[in-house]
Amino acid sequence: MTHARRFTRSLLSLAAAAMLTTAVGAQAAADRLTYKVVGQPAATGKIQLNKEKPFFDNFAERTGLPIDADYKTIDQLGIKDTEQLRVMKAGLFDLVSLRVSQNSRDEPTLLGLDLVGAAPDYVAARKVYEAYFDTLDQRLQKQFRVKLLGAWPFGPQILFCNKPIAKLGDLAGMKVRVYDQNLAKFVESVGGTPVPVAFTETHQSLSLGVVDCAITGPSSANSSNWPEVTTHQYALGFQMAVNGYAMSLKAWNALGAEQKEKLQAAFKTLTDDIWAYSEELTQDALNCNAGLDPCTTGKKFKLVNVPVQPEDVATVRNATAKISVPTWAEICDRSNPGCSEAWKKTAGKALGIE
Repeated sequence: MTHARRFTRSLLSLAAAAMLTTAVGAQAAADRLTYKVVGQPAATGKIQLNKEKPFFDNFAERTGLPIDADYKTIDQLGIKDTEQLRVMKAGLFDLVSLRVSQNSRDEPTLLGLDLVGAAPDYVAARKVYEAYFDTLDQRLQKQFRVKLLGAWPFGPQILFCNKPIAKLGDLAGMKVRVYDQNLAKFVESVGGTPVPVAFTETHQSLSLGVVDCAITGPSSANSSNWPEVTTHQYALGFQMAVNGYAMSLKAWNALGAEQKEKLQAAFKTLTDDIWAYSEELTQDALNCNAGLDPCTTGKKFKLVNVPVQPEDVATVRNATAKISVPTWAEICDRSNPGCSEAWKKTAGKALGIE
């Protein structure tokens, strides 16, 4: 074989190898998926920014799967946070950071994760989550074709007011921003007037006097500058503002058994991390809001820290059996027969509530 022929054959071999490499690369690219993901509102603060967003920005690395995430916050997308289950059922997204209370009108079973007074602290909230998870997951799969992958809390939801308050009874005659019907019923029970307002609109509503008080977590309030337009914070927890991660069954069922295990493990790591981080943020934000040290994660303001009255703690705790469960059960059982019984056998049992 002449030198020229050997050279030509070598070139042809290299070309064939290059074509094979290109084909393999193209096939790998074709096999790689991209999930469309709806995130928490950016205004909710540190959890969205420091935990959720980095997870989805590095989705393939975090899950060990050849899948990327096209992650956008719900406010970027212009979708209402009350419509997440609907857009998931319509097949518009693969994953959503589910606003539990906000979507409870479409699926009242969701609210069993976060009834007023049932789990106003992290220990109780974790008990409810672990006991109730399978029941809720089965319902979401059946009704909305989505699978629940995990849930986590923003933290105790407390009062921020632009008028002096010393106890729950001072809410009589005041307009209070709420985000679900269970909380609205409780506010009514202590004499307040519940006003449903989206989180992103609450700062302005407080500023303009549309509401006198509003309920959210200390860290979310700090991130959204609520202390600019309020004067008092009352650190009495009503709920924990639980949120979850839901995945379309179409996307879930397309995965193999090993892939499903990897995905579930990744979301467990994420949600466990958020549970711990949420607790750290809550205490730090309470300090920051009142201008106290240590304040390491937020901005300092000058809110009055109102001492929590023991009788108010008892009022919230007693509201579970007297107000929260009966009010919710009537609504939930209407759309999902047996809903309240399933809650009592799972979450209620874990809390010692019948």
